[in-house]
Amino acid sequence: MPAMAFAESGGGGKDSPAKLTSQVIVCTIIAAFGGLMFGYDIGISGGVTSMDDFLIKFFPAVYHTKHEAKENNYCKYNNQYLQLFTSSLYLAAIVASFFASISCKKFGRKPTIQAASLFFVTGAMLNTVAKNIEMLIIGRLLLGAGVGFGNQAVPLFISEIAPARYRGGLNICFQFLVTVGILCANVINYGTSRMHPRGWRVSLGGAAVPAIILLIGSLIIVETPTSLIERGKKDEGLRTLKKIRGVDNVEKEFEELLHATELAKQAKNSFRNLMKRSSRPQLVCGTIFQVFQQLTGINVIMFYAPVLFQTMGFGGDASLLSAVVTGLVNVVSTLVAIFTVDKFGRKKLLIEGAVQMLIAQSIMGAILKVHLKSTNVMPNSYALFVVVLVCLFVSSFAWSWGPLGWLIPSEIFPLETRSAGFFFAVSMNMFFTFVVAQSFLTLLCQMKSTIFFFFAAWIFVMGAFGIFILPETKGIHIDEMNERVWKKHWFWKRYFDDGDNDKGDQDIKADQPEKQ
Repeated sequence: MPAMAFAESGGGGKDSPAKLTSQVIVCTIIAAFGGLMFGYDIGISGGVTSMDDFLIKFFPAVYHTKHEAKENNYCKYNNQYLQLFTSSLYLAAIVASFFASISCKKFGRKPTIQAASLFFVTGAMLNTVAKNIEMLIIGRLLLGAGVGFGNQAVPLFISEIAPARYRGGLNICFQFLVTVGILCANVINYGTSRMHPRGWRVSLGGAAVPAIILLIGSLIIVETPTSLIERGKKDEGLRTLKKIRGVDNVEKEFEELLHATELAKQAKNSFRNLMKRSSRPQLVCGTIFQVFQQLTGINVIMFYAPVLFQTMGFGGDASLLSAVVTGLVNVVSTLVAIFTVDKFGRKKLLIEGAVQMLIAQSIMGAILKVHLKSTNVMPNSYALFVVVLVCLFVSSFAWSWGPLGWLIPSEIFPLETRSAGFFFAVSMNMFFTFVVAQSFLTLLCQMKSTIFFFFAAWIFVMGAFGIFILPETKGIHIDEMNERVWKKHWFWKRYFDDGDNDKGDQDIKADQPEKQ
């Protein structure tokens, strides 16, 4: 991936000389396999829960309802335990992300990534040999621990090793691998659905593959200079910085890292410091972004695409194939974000994505309301049109709110609150993913097609958030966000008024003339 593939940006990116080195590219690709783990699990669970062999063994009541109780198209999969199979992972991820934030700060990003892969391999193996629902849920909890550790460490790792002007595109590699994982899972589900009666075991066991690749690859990646300096290894941090930047003239960036580290040391408790007034803009934007990302309804599509397509009248094979198509659209569209985010900026992608999702979601809901009643089968022409709308929805999410949901929170927090702030962002993402996964099938049964209008209303709100509240962060050095972004924003600058007596903020102001 040559440097010319990414557009150069102004701001902090041009202040410090840096090349897009092969070291950074290799480390980014390896670390991004944490996204492949996450994506594979998102894609695999929906396909497995639509397989009859899996339902017969673990959820016979759902199997009976699916095949014999034809009274309601919207309620055939409504089962709390079936939803718990999907959503339990995210409860574990919330808890794990807290410990991962501590691990990132105390031990470094690299060991945290390694722990993520170990948790994931163990969970995948347990799911593969599961004899009862208890083993299945325990395996899911271990997978959740892997997701929590991986999603906490990987975006931070990539943002910290990437030069500022390439940070957006490189960080989106994480989300790109998420989409590749979803696509791989959909393709595997399509194949294993014919492998009776143990095809679901192959699908669940496949989760170990990206985790093993990440575990082996993590042995050769470097630790981030930020983490090394933060843990007192200044000389090693300087050597690593020169290595990943490909130049010896890194004094300015190194001094910025030292300055940020000193501020972080003054903030004895990063979680307490995060509650101060001057940290509120980053905390609010970083967490509410995660709420909005889940309330687009994207995980309804990703988790339950085969189930949703079966509800609309597609057969088992056709529904899995439709999920493969949406997964492919997801992958291709994420590439758009990689090559445009550092050229057009974050806000333009977010706004365009919200408009396109709003249109697709609204039309989808209208078609289902008119043509899919409780007991009929939707005409093929309309069902295929819904698949097209799903693809339009997925594509817009994939180049906007999907990848930027991980990029923006990873780049907006100063070092003194970075691990704690990103923990809140990750845990909020996992919590609302859990809420959506645990409630969707029940909401689908109760609200029917109205649920799509529910998500559309939230998309309208988050579009307004992207226009008016969220600042642009393109090309700004990660440790200069306060001075160059938040203190100049029309709304958030009030949190940095003279009345704020935060010592860390005073130190930044005192140092500002030197940095300029």
